Amino acid sequence: MTKHTLRPAFSMITAIFMIVLMSTVAVFIMDLSGKMLQATTTQYRKEQAILYAKSYTEFAIMSLTAQNCIQTISADVDGTAAQVIQGQGYRVSVDIQYIGNDNGCANTLGGAVNTSFSQGNVVLIDTYVHYRNPNDDDAINSIAWSSNNPGITYHRRTLQKL
Repeated sequence: MTKHTLRPAFSMITAIFMIVLMSTVAVFIMDLSGKMLQATTTQYRKEQAILYAKSYTEFAIMSLTAQNCIQTISADVDGTAAQVIQGQGYRVSVDIQYIGNDNGCANTLGGAVNTSFSQGNVVLIDTYVHYRNPNDDDAINSIAWSSNNPGITYHRRTLQKL
């Protein structure tokens, strides 16, 4: 009779052990899923920044063909300025510098790049796309952009002859 009463207790211990084991596996799966989601989001945000940099570089070139002597272009994309600070969008700034003697604009790179061999307008376009991880402390606390908390910046430099 003692053998019969020990058997249900062993089954109960086995069931509890299996529940604990399955719970541990579930926690590891959820943790891994969260890390994969975060990595995918980070990769997506970087790819978006690259595409915005390319797009705004082309926009700057298009603007230069329509107007003369543009120096900067800036915009907040996918959100207002406050939303961009909170990590919900992108801040794009384009700096345009003219190279050569016969471009009709003030040379913004100084005298070192003036050359008598310059033919037509040549511009150096620096495109910066700034963004933040929404889970970053600076984004959560809505701390403004500064050199101490710049967020993530993607930079694209283009040399273009117009």
